Formats: sequence, structure tokens, C-alpha cells
Amino acid sequence: MAKGIHLTLMVGPAVPVPVPPEVLDSLERVQVESPAGGTQAGFELTFSLPRRSPLETLFLLAGGASIPLVRVVIAVTVGGETSVLMDGVMTHHEMRPGASGGRGSLVVKGKDLTHVMDLLELDGLPYPAMPSSLRVLTSLAKYAAFGVVPMVIPAIVEDIPIPVDRIPRQQGTDYQYFRYLAEQAGYVFYIDPGPLPGMSRAYWGPELRVGQPQPALNLDMDAHTNVESLSFRFDQEAKEMPIVMIQNAATKVPIPIPIPDISPLNPPLGAIPPLPPKFKMLTDTAKQNPAQAIMTGLAYAAQHQDAVTATGSLDVVRYGRVLRSRGLVGVRGAGMAFDGLYYVKSVTHTIERGDYGQDFTLVRNGLVSTVPAVPA
Repeated sequence: MAKGIHLTLMVGPAVPVPVPPEVLDSLERVQVESPAGGTQAGFELTFSLPRRSPLETLFLLAGGASIPLVRVVIAVTVGGETSVLMDGVMTHHEMRPGASGGRGSLVVKGKDLTHVMDLLELDGLPYPAMPSSLRVLTSLAKYAAFGVVPMVIPAIVEDIPIPVDRIPRQQGTDYQYFRYLAEQAGYVFYIDPGPLPGMSRAYWGPELRVGQPQPALNLDMDAHTNVESLSFRFDQEAKEMPIVMIQNAATKVPIPIPIPDISPLNPPLGAIPPLPPKFKMLTDTAKQNPAQAIMTGLAYAAQHQDAVTATGSLDVVRYGRVLRSRGLVGVRGAGMAFDGLYYVKSVTHTIERGDYGQDFTLVRNGLVSTVPAVPA
């Protein structure tokens, strides 16, 4: 690995354990995709495979029917701080023979622990008199054996079904149902690995854009520059304001209610947001009760709020730490319009011998910083 960076790879059928040195020595490339929102994270491991290598038998047997789930934990230590990049399971293997009898390669791919939640369909499972947050919390309890700790935040407007009126029933797998309930509430669901290997946090709640920012990404600042590339895009058309229609039960008159995209857990990161170029009338909400209609509006507003997008890449050794997705980070040196705080939408880690790079995507709601300075 690169100087000052230590990679830890753990593999096992139930409880992952550190791999033998022979396996780690044959590891050529590690790639981990860590998106925000409800998208599944994934990983790819590439091993050098000499002829008659025991690695082929080891990994192909691990992917067989005798061991249905093989966990993989990937962690890196940078500057004495350990970050768990992935806690997931293998999904398939790919064998690439070498040319002219040379070294081949074995590629192992997988997804995070949401893949375990997406294996068994539980259609029709009833949840009487239980709001969405309680249904998620109840279902997550069965994954404690994988070290999954639930973090569930109640919906802003809770809709508690009355059993004599209706009983909610699950459709699809747990993962599909968690995402469905999150979309209905304007929330997200994902699994965040760590803080220790073998542990993960299952988060169901709003996409938090508050907290301590990560050290700033510096652009065009001579010796202080720590990014290899960084570009910005301003798209005013990406912003929309939903208007939900609520029907008065007595008069049957529809009442339009505009839903903003700003909340205490999602404060503006840009001081000058663009005016919404268009308003979206959510007419189907007239069939819902007021609580459900507002939740639908909040979900739509959360998905159509970001007008500024930044994409770039960095070298972790120069940056001095691992840039994590689903958090805030500062940007300096890009000019008045684009300096300030951003939300890290996605990060792709690529680790090879002598190199650790990251490709990232940042977003925020508008131009010009809302803070006078960002942490260096």
C-alpha cells in the first residue's frame, strides 16, 4: 500500500477474520463505492492468481452453496486513524486466466449488508397500529447477529394506522420495504460500516446535512492544494418546489400547500439558492390524509433541492485522511460562488500498491458560502 496507509482485509462465513499474509500479498486492487442516499454500496477485490494458486480454490469454495454468505470487511488506517470502508458479503467471482500461461486474476465482487436484507421476500407480513419508524426498528432486530445497530428517527409527521381502518402489510424484502417507507417519509435508508470492524449502523431517517465538517478540499492553493481535480456545475433546472393538494373532508375543496426543502436537519449550504424554475403540483396527494400528503411533499422536495454539483478526485496521502460520504466537507480556492460547505454525495475508493485515490461528488442547494470560513 501507499506510505503511511495500512490495509486490513477480513473474510469469514459468519464472523470475518484477518486473511493470511499470502492472500493479502496477492491483492492487487481494492475498489469500494460508497454512495449516499439509499443506493447499495459495493466493493471489488482483484487478486493476482499464479497457476495452481490455492486462492482459486479458497474463494470459489467460499462462494459455493455450502457457505451461502461470506462476509468481507475492508478497513484502512491513515495517520493512525482506522476507517471501515466496507462490511458486506461476496456476491460473485470472476476468473481471468493469464495470457500464454502467465499470471491470471481473480475478481471478487460484493455488496454491503443490505444485500442480506434483500434475499427473502416477506409479502403480507402485518404491522398493526405501528408507524413507519417502529416497523423499521422491529424488522432490523433480526440483523443484530451481523453486528448491525439500528438508528431509526421517527418521521416528521407520523401516520399511525388504526387497525379497524387498515393494517399495513409488508411487500417485498426487508430492504425494499425499508426503502419504500423511507421514500414515503422523505427519508433515506443505508448501512454505514464501522466504527469498528464487524459493526455497522443501519440508518433510517432524514439525510443529515449538519455536523462537524471534514477538513477542506483545497483547489489552486500552491503547496496547500490537496485535490487532483475539481469541477463545478450549476443547474437551476434541478430545483423544484412541490405543492401538495389536501382535500377538505367537509367541503371537498382542495387546499394547495407549498413544501420547502429547508429544515433544521437540512439547513441551506448555499446563501443564494436559485428560485425554483417550476412548481410541481402533486395532485395524487388529495387522496391521502394530511399527514401522508405532507410526507409525500417532503420526500419530493428532498429529491429536488441540489442545484450545485462538484466532482473531483484526490490522493489520500496528500489529503491526510479518508474523505467519507454522507457528511459535510469544506471547499477553498474555487472562488466566491463555489467556496464553502458541501454535502458529500458519493465517494469511490481505489487502493493499489503505492496509491490510494478517491473520486467524489459534492452537492449543495445554491451559490456563495453561508459560513465565513471552513475547517482547514
